[in-house]
Amino acid sequence: MTGSSLIPAVELVKKAGFRYPNESSEYRQARNALLVEEIELRRQIERVAELRRALPDGGEVTKDYDFIGEKGLVNFAGLFGDKQTLVVYSYMYGPQREKPCPMCTSLLSAWDGEVPDITQRVALAVVARSPIERLVAFKKQRGWHYLPLFSDTSGAFSRDYHGLTKDGGDDAAFNVFTRRSGKIRHFWSGEMDGSTADPGQDPRGAPDLMPLWTVLDVTPEGRGTDWYPKLNY
Repeated sequence: MTGSSLIPAVELVKKAGFRYPNESSEYRQARNALLVEEIELRRQIERVAELRRALPDGGEVTKDYDFIGEKGLVNFAGLFGDKQTLVVYSYMYGPQREKPCPMCTSLLSAWDGEVPDITQRVALAVVARSPIERLVAFKKQRGWHYLPLFSDTSGAFSRDYHGLTKDGGDDAAFNVFTRRSGKIRHFWSGEMDGSTADPGQDPRGAPDLMPLWTVLDVTPEGRGTDWYPKLNY
């Protein structure tokens, strides 16, 4: 649906009619103004998603990357299983790290329960450079049930698809690939990093992948400027 065919957000707010006990007229006026912006944000998210889906073909994947999963060796095509689309998250847990990245871990903890739903439509792989035994041990420690973990044995995939920094350290990356007519191609990646961050904000994509921030963003405290998830509390 095009923007010109949508009912103006202001008119939709008039139809909503939400009221709560003892709220003031000042509160309702401010809340309705905010609701207009929330509706516009929802529409912008839809517009961006439509543009993303309309991207032309990305670069063909010509290397046959190898990984070790919980069931053994698998190549890149094998990560797709029976699906035509593959989502790959590069987890910051390389062999040089004593412990995995707390932010990545928080994100993946939230995703774990969604894996059975996600994989009804697309394939999912969580890739890190630590040995698979180390990844599985942490999976058990963290209480994850469903996340499909894979070790990037050579680091080749991580190097090519921005799972490594220039100095060889881990970096988080989020990549989507397609398999159409026998060819595997890169479809989309998160490309919002420190170079595209706004003043006073951490680098992050939009929409934010972390449900944690979605919840905190609707509170008076917000996400804050000096608080981050930890592995243990």
